[in-house]
Amino acid sequence: MAYAAEAHNIVKKYPSVIAVNDVSFNVDEGEIFGLLGPNGAGKTTLNRILTCLVKPTSGQASIRGIDVVKRPAQVRRNIGVVSQAMTSDLDLTAWENLDIYGKYFDIPRKQRHENMKYLLETVGLTARAKDLVATYSGGMRRRLEIARGLIHKPYILFLDEPTTGLDPQSRRVIWELLQKIRQETKLTIFITTHYMDEADVLCDRIAIVDYGKIVVLDSPSNLKRSIGGFDIIEMTLGNFSPEADAKLKAMPIVKNITEKDEAIRVYVEDAAKSMPVIIEELRKMNVSIDYLAIHEQSLEDVFIHYTGKTIRETEAQKVNFFSGAGAPKQMPGARV
Repeated sequence: MAYAAEAHNIVKKYPSVIAVNDVSFNVDEGEIFGLLGPNGAGKTTLNRILTCLVKPTSGQASIRGIDVVKRPAQVRRNIGVVSQAMTSDLDLTAWENLDIYGKYFDIPRKQRHENMKYLLETVGLTARAKDLVATYSGGMRRRLEIARGLIHKPYILFLDEPTTGLDPQSRRVIWELLQKIRQETKLTIFITTHYMDEADVLCDRIAIVDYGKIVVLDSPSNLKRSIGGFDIIEMTLGNFSPEADAKLKAMPIVKNITEKDEAIRVYVEDAAKSMPVIIEELRKMNVSIDYLAIHEQSLEDVFIHYTGKTIRETEAQKVNFFSGAGAPKQMPGARV
């Protein structure tokens, strides 16, 4: 049986950048699969390749076994797409937006209207169906666009940064909506995001993407387990020399050490037992502790472990219907 989506050695080159660099993965039927990474990492480019908006320079991609380059029309019948840029018509009602979109897929009027009623109820917009979209909040409009992407009952739904720009409450509503839709319909969902919590809450598996490459791919729980240790002692230290760093790393209770901004993160099995020992060792080395905190591992810790840095938040960029969230950034040493 074919996977819901497949990518084999995908490369996408632009004149001054390699946006996607030899990427391979598969998406299982019925799962929520996420691409997690900073803006400019290549997530949106991969999304556009799978949704037939951009042709890869090399490699192959397919949806339900259908090649996205050779048979794009057939692929489009099998996919729903919710872009990062909101594209619903502000001068039309929710009902009119859905009706027009349903006509694009040649859905008969009776079936189309049945689908619309069901979807409006599912996304909680039945009472506002005849209101102009211009009167909607950002969260309501995003829910409408998810409904629009499902109007033709696609096999897989693609969402590019689905909660960017939304307030925390609206983000939670979208998460709950997507979980409800997946549970009720067994729909396969493909998400790109730069929000750690979003990927952790929603995704069955996550591919961490950086500079056009997949760094690691697994379930959120397996990714957290893969970096060793369950607690992190985060410290800002004074007079912390390379010699002190080497001694700290050599301690049996220390599983790993990474840097975050000006702080170091020490990974241990049990912070309550390990912290006094580490503090005493630092005292012996005349290293002062300016700040100390303990927390459990998160996907941010996974990202830091595999990439050596925090996820790079970039300034909001102008998004339009055609170009989305801007061009990918140049990779170090990238050559075309």
